[in-house]
Amino acid sequence: MRHKLSSIFQLKKGLNLRTPFTSQPPKMSSMAFSATFFTPLHHFTHARTNPPNSPSFPFIKSSLASSNSTFFHPTLSLQTSPTFPRLFIKPRSFSVHARAATEKTIYDFTVKDIDRKDVPLNKFKGKVLLIVNVASRCGLTSSNYSELSRLYEKYKNQGLEVLAFPCNQFGMQEPGSNEEIKQFACTRYKAEFPIFDKVDVNGPFTAPVYQFLKSSAGGFLGDLIKWNFEKFLVDKNGKVIERYPPTTSPFQIEKDIQRLLAA
Repeated sequence: MRHKLSSIFQLKKGLNLRTPFTSQPPKMSSMAFSATFFTPLHHFTHARTNPPNSPSFPFIKSSLASSNSTFFHPTLSLQTSPTFPRLFIKPRSFSVHARAATEKTIYDFTVKDIDRKDVPLNKFKGKVLLIVNVASRCGLTSSNYSELSRLYEKYKNQGLEVLAFPCNQFGMQEPGSNEEIKQFACTRYKAEFPIFDKVDVNGPFTAPVYQFLKSSAGGFLGDLIKWNFEKFLVDKNGKVIERYPPTTSPFQIEKDIQRLLAA
Protein backbone atom coordinates (compact mmCIF):
# COMPACT_ATOMS: atom_id res chain seq x y z
CA MET A 1 0.00 0.00 0.00
CA ARG A 2 2.80 2.43 0.88
CA HIS A 3 4.49 1.58 -2.41
CA LYS A 4 1.29 2.39 -4.39
CA LEU A 5 0.73 5.72 -2.59
CA SER A 6 4.35 6.71 -3.19
CA SER A 7 4.05 5.92 -6.90
CA ILE A 8 0.86 7.97 -7.26
CA PHE A 9 2.46 10.93 -5.45
CA GLN A 10 5.54 10.81 -7.68
CA LEU A 11 3.41 10.60 -10.86
CA LYS A 12 1.25 13.58 -9.78
CA LYS A 13 4.32 15.62 -8.92
CA GLY A 14 5.98 14.81 -12.22
CA LEU A 15 2.97 15.96 -14.24
CA ASN A 16 2.68 19.16 -12.13
CA LEU A 17 -1.06 18.57 -11.55
CA ARG A 18 -3.07 20.88 -9.29
CA THR A 19 -6.33 20.14 -7.56
CA PRO A 20 -9.37 22.35 -8.34
CA PHE A 21 -9.01 23.98 -4.94
CA THR A 22 -5.43 25.12 -5.41
CA SER A 23 -4.60 28.51 -3.92
CA GLN A 24 -1.94 29.34 -6.50
CA PRO A 25 -2.62 32.44 -8.66
CA PRO A 26 -3.61 31.87 -12.32
CA LYS A 27 -0.94 31.95 -14.94
CA MET A 28 -0.40 35.12 -17.04
CA SER A 29 -1.83 33.35 -20.09
CA SER A 30 -5.23 33.16 -18.37
CA MET A 31 -5.10 36.84 -17.45
CA ALA A 32 -4.19 37.78 -21.01
CA PHE A 33 -7.14 35.80 -22.35
CA SER A 34 -9.56 37.65 -20.06
CA ALA A 35 -8.27 41.04 -21.17
CA THR A 36 -8.52 40.09 -24.82
CA PHE A 37 -12.09 38.86 -24.39
CA PHE A 38 -13.34 42.27 -23.22
CA THR A 39 -11.36 44.32 -25.73
CA PRO A 40 -14.02 44.44 -28.53
CA LEU A 41 -16.62 46.03 -26.25
CA HIS A 42 -14.11 48.68 -25.20
CA HIS A 43 -13.14 49.37 -28.81
CA PHE A 44 -16.75 49.54 -29.91
CA THR A 45 -17.40 52.61 -27.79
CA HIS A 46 -13.96 54.26 -27.92
CA ALA A 47 -11.25 53.13 -30.30
CA ARG A 48 -13.43 51.97 -33.19
CA THR A 49 -15.13 55.22 -34.02
CA ASN A 50 -15.05 56.49 -37.59
CA PRO A 51 -12.96 59.53 -38.52
CA PRO A 52 -14.97 62.77 -38.77
CA ASN A 53 -15.15 62.85 -42.57
CA SER A 54 -15.95 59.20 -43.18
CA PRO A 55 -19.49 57.81 -43.62
CA SER A 56 -21.14 56.34 -40.55
CA PHE A 57 -21.69 53.02 -42.32
CA PRO A 58 -19.99 51.35 -45.29
CA PHE A 59 -21.83 50.88 -48.55
CA ILE A 60 -22.03 48.08 -51.08
CA LYS A 61 -22.89 48.08 -54.76
CA SER A 62 -26.41 47.15 -55.79
CA SER A 63 -28.19 46.72 -59.08
CA LEU A 64 -31.17 48.54 -57.56
CA ALA A 65 -29.28 51.81 -57.36
CA SER A 66 -28.59 54.12 -60.25
CA SER A 67 -25.48 53.67 -62.38
CA ASN A 68 -23.60 56.36 -60.43
CA SER A 69 -24.75 55.42 -56.99
CA THR A 70 -24.51 52.72 -54.34
CA PHE A 71 -27.15 51.16 -52.20
CA PHE A 72 -26.85 51.06 -48.43
CA HIS A 73 -27.26 47.66 -46.80
CA PRO A 74 -26.93 48.21 -43.04
CA THR A 75 -27.02 44.63 -41.77
CA LEU A 76 -24.42 43.27 -44.19
CA SER A 77 -22.23 46.32 -43.67
CA LEU A 78 -22.15 45.90 -39.91
CA GLN A 79 -21.30 42.23 -40.18
CA THR A 80 -18.41 42.67 -42.61
CA SER A 81 -16.95 46.05 -41.69
CA PRO A 82 -13.51 46.00 -40.02
CA THR A 83 -14.49 49.09 -38.00
CA PHE A 84 -17.19 47.23 -36.08
CA PRO A 85 -16.97 44.11 -33.91
CA ARG A 86 -19.01 41.14 -35.03
CA LEU A 87 -21.86 42.31 -32.87
CA PHE A 88 -25.03 44.05 -34.00
CA ILE A 89 -26.49 46.68 -31.73
CA LYS A 90 -29.57 48.42 -33.11
CA PRO A 91 -29.36 52.16 -32.42
CA ARG A 92 -32.33 53.50 -30.50
CA SER A 93 -32.47 56.51 -32.81
CA PHE A 94 -33.94 54.33 -35.61
CA SER A 95 -37.46 54.28 -34.16
CA VAL A 96 -37.24 57.93 -33.13
CA HIS A 97 -36.34 58.93 -36.69
CA ALA A 98 -39.19 56.85 -38.10
CA ARG A 99 -41.72 58.63 -35.88
CA ALA A 100 -40.26 62.01 -36.82
CA ALA A 101 -40.49 61.21 -40.53
CA THR A 102 -44.15 60.26 -40.35
CA GLU A 103 -45.01 63.52 -38.58
CA LYS A 104 -44.34 65.30 -41.86
CA THR A 105 -46.77 65.57 -44.73
CA ILE A 106 -46.28 65.55 -48.48
CA TYR A 107 -46.73 69.33 -48.36
CA ASP A 108 -43.33 69.77 -46.68
CA PHE A 109 -41.52 68.99 -49.94
CA THR A 110 -40.61 70.87 -53.08
CA VAL A 111 -39.79 68.93 -56.25
CA LYS A 112 -38.80 69.80 -59.81
CA ASP A 113 -41.20 69.25 -62.65
CA ILE A 114 -40.30 67.75 -66.03
CA ASP A 115 -39.12 71.22 -67.14
CA ARG A 116 -36.90 71.45 -64.03
CA LYS A 117 -38.95 74.17 -62.39
CA ASP A 118 -39.54 74.06 -58.63
CA VAL A 119 -42.99 72.87 -57.59
CA PRO A 120 -43.95 73.12 -53.89
CA LEU A 121 -46.24 70.19 -53.22
CA ASN A 122 -48.37 72.29 -50.89
CA LYS A 123 -50.06 73.52 -54.08
CA PHE A 124 -51.95 70.20 -53.94
CA LYS A 125 -53.38 70.76 -50.45
CA GLY A 126 -56.89 69.41 -50.09
CA LYS A 127 -56.49 66.97 -52.99
CA VAL A 128 -56.14 63.20 -53.14
CA LEU A 129 -52.78 62.23 -54.65
CA LEU A 130 -51.78 59.06 -56.47
CA ILE A 131 -47.97 59.08 -56.68
CA VAL A 132 -46.27 56.68 -59.13
CA ASN A 133 -42.70 56.02 -60.29
CA VAL A 134 -43.02 55.62 -64.06
CA ALA A 135 -40.91 54.25 -66.92
CA SER A 136 -41.29 54.32 -70.70
CA ARG A 137 -39.93 50.89 -71.66
CA CYS A 138 -41.45 48.57 -69.07
CA GLY A 139 -43.85 45.74 -69.66
CA LEU A 140 -46.24 47.58 -67.32
CA THR A 141 -45.96 50.90 -69.16
CA SER A 142 -48.88 50.67 -71.57
CA SER A 143 -51.53 49.45 -69.12
CA ASN A 144 -50.46 51.80 -66.33
CA TYR A 145 -50.17 54.96 -68.39
CA SER A 146 -53.52 54.25 -70.08
CA GLU A 147 -55.36 53.57 -66.82
CA LEU A 148 -53.70 56.47 -64.96
CA SER A 149 -54.78 58.83 -67.75
CA ARG A 150 -58.36 57.55 -67.63
CA LEU A 151 -58.56 57.80 -63.84
CA TYR A 152 -57.18 61.32 -63.92
CA GLU A 153 -59.63 62.40 -66.59
CA LYS A 154 -62.52 60.88 -64.63
CA TYR A 155 -61.71 62.31 -61.19
CA LYS A 156 -59.57 65.42 -61.68
CA ASN A 157 -62.55 67.74 -61.26
CA GLN A 158 -63.38 65.96 -57.99
CA GLY A 159 -59.92 66.56 -56.53
CA LEU A 160 -57.62 63.77 -57.77
CA GLU A 161 -54.05 64.46 -58.87
CA VAL A 162 -51.72 61.84 -60.34
CA LEU A 163 -48.05 62.71 -59.75
CA ALA A 164 -45.64 60.79 -61.98
CA PHE A 165 -41.92 60.52 -61.14
CA PRO A 166 -39.78 58.97 -63.91
CA CYS A 167 -37.06 56.63 -62.60
CA ASN A 168 -34.33 54.71 -64.42
CA GLN A 169 -33.31 52.36 -61.58
CA PHE A 170 -35.23 49.28 -62.72
CA GLY A 171 -33.78 47.54 -65.75
CA MET A 172 -32.66 50.92 -67.14
CA GLN A 173 -36.18 51.27 -68.56
CA GLU A 174 -36.37 55.08 -68.40
CA PRO A 175 -33.13 56.10 -70.17
CA GLY A 176 -34.45 59.13 -72.04
CA SER A 177 -34.08 62.80 -71.25
CA ASN A 178 -36.85 64.74 -69.54
CA GLU A 179 -37.91 66.15 -72.89
CA GLU A 180 -38.15 62.66 -74.42
CA ILE A 181 -40.12 61.36 -71.43
CA LYS A 182 -42.55 64.28 -71.64
CA GLN A 183 -43.11 63.80 -75.36
CA PHE A 184 -43.60 60.05 -74.94
CA ALA A 185 -46.19 60.34 -72.15
CA CYS A 186 -48.11 63.27 -73.58
CA THR A 187 -48.12 62.15 -77.19
CA ARG A 188 -48.65 58.40 -76.94
CA TYR A 189 -50.85 58.27 -73.84
CA LYS A 190 -52.29 61.80 -73.78
CA ALA A 191 -51.11 62.16 -70.19
CA GLU A 192 -52.32 65.45 -68.74
CA PHE A 193 -51.31 64.80 -65.14
CA PRO A 194 -48.10 66.36 -63.75
CA ILE A 195 -44.83 64.62 -64.65
CA PHE A 196 -41.73 65.50 -62.68
CA ASP A 197 -37.97 65.42 -63.00
CA LYS A 198 -36.32 62.00 -63.15
CA VAL A 199 -35.40 60.78 -59.64
CA ASP A 200 -33.85 57.93 -57.67
CA VAL A 201 -36.37 56.11 -55.48
CA ASN A 202 -33.88 53.72 -53.81
CA GLY A 203 -30.32 54.08 -52.54
CA PRO A 204 -28.36 56.96 -50.98
CA PHE A 205 -29.52 59.46 -53.63
CA THR A 206 -33.22 58.78 -53.05
CA ALA A 207 -35.29 61.91 -53.61
CA PRO A 208 -36.46 63.36 -50.25
CA VAL A 209 -40.12 63.01 -51.22
CA TYR A 210 -39.58 59.27 -51.75
CA GLN A 211 -37.74 58.97 -48.44
CA PHE A 212 -40.88 60.38 -46.88
CA LEU A 213 -43.22 58.09 -48.80
CA LYS A 214 -41.28 54.95 -47.91
CA SER A 215 -40.81 55.88 -44.25
CA SER A 216 -44.55 56.55 -43.99
CA ALA A 217 -45.48 53.16 -45.44
CA GLY A 218 -42.54 50.88 -44.77
CA GLY A 219 -40.63 51.54 -41.53
CA PHE A 220 -37.49 53.56 -40.78
CA LEU A 221 -35.36 52.81 -43.82
CA GLY A 222 -38.48 52.07 -45.83
CA ASP A 223 -39.13 48.96 -47.82
CA LEU A 224 -37.49 49.17 -51.20
CA ILE A 225 -39.51 50.29 -54.17
CA LYS A 226 -39.79 46.96 -55.95
CA TRP A 227 -40.15 48.00 -59.61
CA ASN A 228 -41.64 50.57 -61.96
CA PHE A 229 -45.21 51.74 -61.24
CA GLU A 230 -45.32 51.22 -57.48
CA LYS A 231 -48.09 53.47 -56.15
CA PHE A 232 -48.75 55.57 -53.03
CA LEU A 233 -52.18 56.98 -52.20
CA VAL A 234 -52.15 60.22 -50.18
CA ASP A 235 -55.21 61.76 -48.54
CA LYS A 236 -56.38 65.38 -48.50
CA ASN A 237 -54.24 66.07 -45.42
CA GLY A 238 -51.00 65.01 -47.11
CA LYS A 239 -50.71 61.68 -45.27
CA VAL A 240 -49.86 58.37 -46.95
CA ILE A 241 -52.90 56.10 -46.67
CA GLU A 242 -51.95 53.09 -48.76
CA ARG A 243 -49.11 51.62 -50.80
CA TYR A 244 -49.62 49.30 -53.78
CA PRO A 245 -47.14 47.00 -55.55
CA PRO A 246 -46.26 47.56 -59.23
CA THR A 247 -48.59 44.80 -60.40
CA THR A 248 -51.63 46.53 -58.88
CA SER A 249 -53.67 48.05 -61.68
CA PRO A 250 -54.67 51.72 -61.26
CA PHE A 251 -58.27 50.61 -61.85
CA GLN A 252 -57.98 48.35 -58.78
CA ILE A 253 -57.30 51.47 -56.69
CA GLU A 254 -60.40 53.31 -57.93
CA LYS A 255 -62.61 52.41 -54.95
CA ASP A 256 -59.97 53.63 -52.50
CA ILE A 257 -59.71 56.88 -54.46
CA GLN A 258 -63.48 57.31 -54.36
CA ARG A 259 -63.55 56.87 -50.58
CA LEU A 260 -60.85 59.49 -50.03
CA LEU A 261 -62.49 61.93 -52.42
CA ALA A 262 -65.78 61.56 -50.53
CA ALA A 263 -64.17 62.02 -47.10
